[in-house]
Amino acid sequence: MMKIAMVIVAGLLALALSGWGADNANAAPSSRPNILFVIMDDVGIDQMQVFGYGGETPPSTPNIAQIAGAGLRFSNTWSMPACTTSRAVFFDGRFPFRTNVLGALGPADLANSMVSPYEMTTPKLLAKRGYDSALFGKFHLALQGHDPAGYAMPYNLGWNYFAGWLDETGDPSSIDKTAGGVAADGKSYSCGFVPGASASGADSGACYMADGSCHKLASSGPVPPGRTCRDQGGIFDPEKICQTPRPGYLNFETLSGHYVSPLVYNYPDGSVEQTPPTDLRARRFRAAVAVDEAIQWINNRPDWRPWMATVSFASAHTPLMQPPVNEAQSGNVASSHLDCGNGEAQRVLSNLMIESIDTELGRLLVQTGLAQRGKDGRMIYRPQRPDLMVTRGTMVIVLGDNGSLGQTVKQPFDPSRAKGTAYQTGVWVPLVIAGPLVNNPNRVVSQMVNIADLYALFGEIAGIEDVQRAVPRPIDAAPMLPYLQNPGQHSLRQWNFTQVGVNLQANAAINGPCTISNSCTQIPVTKSVCEDNNGTWWGTGLDSPVTDGAPPDGFKYCCEVNAFLVAKGDAPYDITPLTAVGIRNDHYKIVQNSLKAYVSQAQPCVDTTTTEFYAINEAVPKPKLDEAGTELSLDNLTFEQQHNYNALSAQLATLLASQPACPGDGNIDLVVDQKDLDDWRFYSESYGLSSVYDFNLDGLTNAEDELFIKKHLGLNCRTD
Repeated sequence: MMKIAMVIVAGLLALALSGWGADNANAAPSSRPNILFVIMDDVGIDQMQVFGYGGETPPSTPNIAQIAGAGLRFSNTWSMPACTTSRAVFFDGRFPFRTNVLGALGPADLANSMVSPYEMTTPKLLAKRGYDSALFGKFHLALQGHDPAGYAMPYNLGWNYFAGWLDETGDPSSIDKTAGGVAADGKSYSCGFVPGASASGADSGACYMADGSCHKLASSGPVPPGRTCRDQGGIFDPEKICQTPRPGYLNFETLSGHYVSPLVYNYPDGSVEQTPPTDLRARRFRAAVAVDEAIQWINNRPDWRPWMATVSFASAHTPLMQPPVNEAQSGNVASSHLDCGNGEAQRVLSNLMIESIDTELGRLLVQTGLAQRGKDGRMIYRPQRPDLMVTRGTMVIVLGDNGSLGQTVKQPFDPSRAKGTAYQTGVWVPLVIAGPLVNNPNRVVSQMVNIADLYALFGEIAGIEDVQRAVPRPIDAAPMLPYLQNPGQHSLRQWNFTQVGVNLQANAAINGPCTISNSCTQIPVTKSVCEDNNGTWWGTGLDSPVTDGAPPDGFKYCCEVNAFLVAKGDAPYDITPLTAVGIRNDHYKIVQNSLKAYVSQAQPCVDTTTTEFYAINEAVPKPKLDEAGTELSLDNLTFEQQHNYNALSAQLATLLASQPACPGDGNIDLVVDQKDLDDWRFYSESYGLSSVYDFNLDGLTNAEDELFIKKHLGLNCRTD
């Protein structure tokens, strides 16, 4: 099976590469900096004290603060509202409406809503200048369930090396509340480990490892032995002694959040390795594993060849859990008693996970020679000091991929308009850049930046003067290098844009409804993801007591849930939009939300689009946000407000119309020709299931799609 998969992937890669040329034979001069790109998951700017925010209990991030002090803080950066959409945008430089990568990917989404193998991804772009590229940690640009490349997806998109997780949903699994099978008598361990005796656990027991070894563990301080054993990759059997053979109820196969996750490797020759859950590498905290792998790869790079390493942390994505005990993190030891399913506890756990990112980032810089440790153990990062640089110059870029999850949002930001929405709390993210190309460091860049612009910056760092000319299709990335080099650089963007929507699924299916707090959303991609966010699932497989009386197959839309509740005499939920776009200039912002609204029992599901207009700013510590009740009345605008509203509306319409429809063009070269027929044939004969050539969106690549191509043969969608 693996050999067959590799044949398919080799063919896919050959097809994808055939359109973008191979001038990577040009030897890269040693002056081209390396690139270390660090992605923080679900960390909005609201969390970051270094930007002047963080509320009353900000996470401590001294290493990120050092990087910011040695570089630039971009205080006005927009992401997309969800993780997959953001990752696609900064790795291919194109807004979601161009790619159909509209929301966070789930197992039901088709290849048509994944990053296409024909895109000029960042690693392909940098290969033109001789760069090696590697990705460590979270991927979530495609999912193997509907991608012809399977577990070789990172290789197929251009990365020379990948070590990370290709989870079924793209994100960490649910927590194993049996703690490896030891929970008994109706017990459930919410954080995946046996707590101490004071929390209905145990203070002694046997710690079994997957290799068959076992050792006794007893409490010698505030950290319960169950947590210590879990952190070591083992299973703690409370109040028991080591036995041979080990008890049959111990389960080393069940996945568990950030601690039991099979690793996948993509090697430069196209081969793939997947570790089982019993492998020690798959039984350690994800953030630490990603950094370990990155350190090893970076330290083995030849001096003459530049590289880009992306370290994509899964922290602080749900399910939120305690990181391994680290004395540098105040409060981590005391977190052992927390209930990981409790909303208030999750605010504490979110801080700890963000702090663990900072800790691991410091370890990464020190162990790759990009920084040093002072006598007090603190990191010293001075990229402008040649005597502190062991390797060639390296640009360090740290980014949050989207806004924070609602229940973890820091005041004065808006938890009801957070991750998943086009409002400020959902798309305003931290961005820090440091390295040898930064002039006059310790600056704040307040001009508007979009995460798409990072795509241009990666190319600019590699010496590509005109990134758009290097890409055979329209991109949305504005230059960024001028901000690094010129402290007086004026804004290169007159507007900013964000978008989130519904990914393409077979036969017009959609994620099921999930109610969280007082809202109903269709963002969670599965029942388990819904429940990991303390939600109630109303789609297929619903089984909560709250859903008693609902149809056995559940509901398709949130509006149907509301109709059901109202018929019972219960209050309806607020409905989160299915799609949303936001556009802004320096002072004003438009948000358009579209949803199926519940109006009445006679009109339970009505297609509805709302347009909201706000005045916003980035003031510290209390910015002007697009909160409910602060909308500007469209019937009573001043002359200045009307002028800005008209300009933004026109820009939004122009932007969304800038992607021409090109039916039958699967390889996104903007023409429908014989190459499309050849590429369709490859997919249909070697795979036959979901691919970018599944034009009727039925999950198959077959003769019906060939007829679709032939119907449009000869179509030229190029506008130049």
